[in-house]
Amino acid sequence: MSPVRRLWPLLALLLLTACRDVRVQTLRTGTTPVLGGNEIAIVRDTPSLERLGIHAPVRYRNEFAVVLLMGPHDRSGYRQIIESIRANPGGVRVVAFEQAPASGGEPSDRYRTYTLWIVPNSAYRRGARVEVVTPGDEPVAVTTLP
Repeated sequence: MSPVRRLWPLLALLLLTACRDVRVQTLRTGTTPVLGGNEIAIVRDTPSLERLGIHAPVRYRNEFAVVLLMGPHDRSGYRQIIESIRANPGGVRVVAFEQAPASGGEPSDRYRTYTLWIVPNSAYRRGARVEVVTPGDEPVAVTTLP
């Protein structure tokens, strides 16, 4: 048997693994009364998600949640716009910003906006950097997967 024939199964396995498609689901966007600044939260259990004031059906046995929180605001109507998400071997770069209400909004209790993504555990890479920047490349938030 030639060396190429012996290595073919290993090469095919490497190619299939490298081309693996990871499905990230944007589950929910909204607001939370839990105050703080801009942050990226990596959530691995229900109590941690509830501390952020968010309730979502995450199956932590198979997936984890990533939450982008922005604000706080004291006028109603702000929402997050996610312009792009790009992954590379070192981490993930998200380009996002908040859009103010066209009408200027109404006075409201302070809140933060959020976007919640559900990610399969197979995509979790300890030490990977998750950074969020504005379209003008200004930093918004950064975290490293623990």
